[in-house]
Amino acid sequence: MLLQRLRDLREDMDLYQKDIADYLHCSQVTYSRYELGTREIPLESLNALADFYGVSVDYLMGRTDEKKPYPKGNR
Repeated sequence: MLLQRLRDLREDMDLYQKDIADYLHCSQVTYSRYELGTREIPLESLNALADFYGVSVDYLMGRTDEKKPYPKGNR
């Protein structure tokens, strides 16, 4: 689910893997491996992707179909 959602969100915004790799400060090859599932996505990158796409990490992970991120509370 995660892999497909990452790709779908990227393609919906007409972005290339290189664009997202630049945002995450990694190589295009590394990001490609994230989308293929051959390399685990670091938690910091997963959080960054959720923020970038304006969705929750739970949405990316397939735990919910609700895209809207949770409201940020006081930490």
